[in-house]
Amino acid sequence: MSVTVRVPAKVNVQLAVGAARPDGFHDLANVFLAVGLYDEVTVTESDELRVTCAGADAGQVPLDRTNLAARAALALAERYGREARVHLHIAKDIPVAGGMAGGSADGAAALLACDALWGTGASREELLEICAELGSDVPFSLVGGAALGTGRGEKLTELEVGGTFHWVFALAGRGLSTPAVFREFDRLGEGRDIPEPVASQPLIDALAKGDADALAAAVSNDLQPAALSLFPELADTLAAGRAAGALAALVSGSGPTTAFLARDAESATAVAQILHASGTCRAVRVAAGPVPGAMVV
Repeated sequence: MSVTVRVPAKVNVQLAVGAARPDGFHDLANVFLAVGLYDEVTVTESDELRVTCAGADAGQVPLDRTNLAARAALALAERYGREARVHLHIAKDIPVAGGMAGGSADGAAALLACDALWGTGASREELLEICAELGSDVPFSLVGGAALGTGRGEKLTELEVGGTFHWVFALAGRGLSTPAVFREFDRLGEGRDIPEPVASQPLIDALAKGDADALAAAVSNDLQPAALSLFPELADTLAAGRAAGALAALVSGSGPTTAFLARDAESATAVAQILHASGTCRAVRVAAGPVPGAMVV
């Protein structure tokens, strides 16, 4: 018997970052939007815990117990007093190390799939609790839609969205480490007073109204200067997307994927074609959101 769970990528339409906390994390006001690029995690009973991966950039995905899918299976098994004897197969379509929560998505998917396979009957609250232990972005991958993440991003308040937003994502030629981007954020902020992160009310209102122009005026990412400092070529990609007619251009999360908001599906296709021809990125993807979080298929 096996269970397959499909789980979406995310884009951060706002990422406000506070100063480093004593535990090394940062307080965030993180507005997530789930978009229609998906990984699928299939869990099958096995003699031992095993991880395999196929798809785009699969060679960059760790196949040991550091993989978030493996960690999710181990965490659920420990909670319910059983062995995590499963084969986890990840079919990758979310960019790897791209700032779109691909690893976090796999963790949420594996957790939901193991819960279904083992019949543990864990409550949504329990699953979200385990997700939060696994990583800051993992709870949102389970929830999907749109949400405000506070704390280090794991405390979620679901947000209303009044329409569909169309995005183009430009994939970079190499990855960026999230911890490295946060370290650069800290370095760039040395000696400055970093304000407490606060969610943007105009941005939340724009989501609720489904207003792409208002959302474009409100998107922001406090990690973007750090990502650009470590990967200066991303500035060329952002400029190419703006020149192609995107309403807004920003680094997605910790990067290096760049995200471009388009007015509608037709505009997104046009922006994608121009970006692809610009030579400033490795590949482009078009997706819309919001979409639901992890679900058994």
